[in-house]
Amino acid sequence: MSELTLNNGVTIPQLGLGVFQVPPEDTQRIVEDAFEAGYRHIDTAAGYRNEAGVGAAIAATGIPREDIFVTTKLRNGEQGKAQEAFQNSRKALGLDFVDLYLIHWPVPSQGLFVQAWKELERLYDNKQVRAIGVSNFLSDHLDTLLESSETVPAVNQIELHPSYQQADLAAKCRSLGIEVEAYSPLGQGGDLNGNAVTAIADAHGATTAQVVLAWHLASGNIVIPKSVDPGRMRENFAASSLTLSDDELAAITALESGARIGSDPAVASFTQM
Repeated sequence: MSELTLNNGVTIPQLGLGVFQVPPEDTQRIVEDAFEAGYRHIDTAAGYRNEAGVGAAIAATGIPREDIFVTTKLRNGEQGKAQEAFQNSRKALGLDFVDLYLIHWPVPSQGLFVQAWKELERLYDNKQVRAIGVSNFLSDHLDTLLESSETVPAVNQIELHPSYQQADLAAKCRSLGIEVEAYSPLGQGGDLNGNAVTAIADAHGATTAQVVLAWHLASGNIVIPKSVDPGRMRENFAASSLTLSDDELAAITALESGARIGSDPAVASFTQM
């Protein structure tokens, strides 16, 4: 699996497994299946309530800890107590350190994300996290953060799929040295049925999910598809060996429709508590 190098020199596997909406009681089994399929990058969050299952899978595997990349995220309702929240996440995961810790949403109405970022900087300085970043930050949120921060986020994890690419935001992130990580990379399945994607899949003898994931990888995105089915996990992982032509990549890029699936970070204010 290819890796990208973050702006602080830490490497991250470009393709990982997301565990959003995976039930806590199923998480250990599903993450163990992912490890068996070859995944070494697992993306969770305090708001998902399944960090303990991720940690149990890591504890049960024989894979060296240094070969596993773990991301978790700060809940919106805990931006005012990020240190405590991080320690709770770290303990739930059963880890001495976390590879990547993200502010999950900016929640601009709270006015706390800069304060939270300063706490993440302290965690980074104390080597409790290997890299820090943000999620769902729009351009103005990044501007506000960078005006009062010494640390450029390593990652901005955003909704990104062929029908909703946030191209201007992604370009800005890259110009600042921030890697772009795509969640809902398949448009929650909605981007798999278009004629362009199915035609490319037929031409390569690949699944439509493999085609879209290959587009992400070729675009330089970190990508974290979710699957609870071991066979589908393996299919998704195999996307790393699929090479699309420039014309095929362009055909998928042309699917942009501006159709956001998730919440708008400009106004989202849920606590995740």
